[in-house]
Amino acid sequence: MASISDLMGGEDRQIISTGNSELDKKIADGLPLESLTLIEGENDTGKSVLTQQIIWGAMKQGLSVDLFTTENTSKSFIKQMESMSLDISEYFAWGYLKVFPLHVVGFEWKKEEMEGILSHLVTHIQQSKSQVIIVDSLTLFTEYAETDTILTFFTNCKSLVDHGKTILVTLHTYAFEEDTLVRIRSICDAHLNMKKALVGDKYVMVMEVIKVRGARKTTGNLVSFEVHPGYGMKVIPMSFAKV
Repeated sequence: MASISDLMGGEDRQIISTGNSELDKKIADGLPLESLTLIEGENDTGKSVLTQQIIWGAMKQGLSVDLFTTENTSKSFIKQMESMSLDISEYFAWGYLKVFPLHVVGFEWKKEEMEGILSHLVTHIQQSKSQVIIVDSLTLFTEYAETDTILTFFTNCKSLVDHGKTILVTLHTYAFEEDTLVRIRSICDAHLNMKKALVGDKYVMVMEVIKVRGARKTTGNLVSFEVHPGYGMKVIPMSFAKV
């Protein structure tokens, strides 16, 4: 039986594209498959938007995705994707995209319940048949998990990418001690930093490519973009932005 990748023409499987050629050019043509990527930034800097774009790229490449989200329900996520002109409803219906909401309304997280959740998450990733795993975001867990537990989670994720998984994790910079962040960044294969910049009288989102393992092209690239309802991500010239 032909795989979804074969049906779509069997694109290059060495990288995961964002589905946006302008963005890909800035990320060394795309993120490497079988890698651990950290997407870091403050509130409203485009972390979730970027992961949604990467999910779209993965779907178009015929890859299956598990999304663990503290930001959305399945329904709200699909609607959010549609608002960016990224219709993933069929992929979701056929099971190529699975959404696991981690934030339950009316449920109070307590340290006891949270202590084992990161290890359960690792077990789920290990047992999942999906090639791409996205955790958006890890910030919720920092209130309850010890630093060692968080670092162990990243180390376990690194082990899983060595066995074929592609994992992307978003987090809010403010929620972590600098020493912890340094150690997390060193574990990851790719590191993207999201921030805001002022263009004229409005703010745009800026992505800085800190590192991409095995990239043939220079990293350290900056790309600025806006998100337009009904259109999605629109890359704008960096020369106009003041970070």
